[in-house]
Amino acid sequence: MPSRIKFSGAEKDMTLDELEDAIGHARNVGAKGDRCVYAILSTSGKIKEVGVDIGEVPDY
Repeated sequence: MPSRIKFSGAEKDMTLDELEDAIGHARNVGAKGDRCVYAILSTSGKIKEVGVDIGEVPDY
């Protein structure tokens, strides 16, 4: 089972810079470009948290 790393913004919602930073960190720890990105959104549709699986390919 793969591990999932999660990132959130310094404030309530993530900024574009924080999202870009999260992607860089995910790639640095081995997240593959074909992996799905999971997100938790606020009620207004803004990104609060993102996560990506690293390690083994998940069984669907």
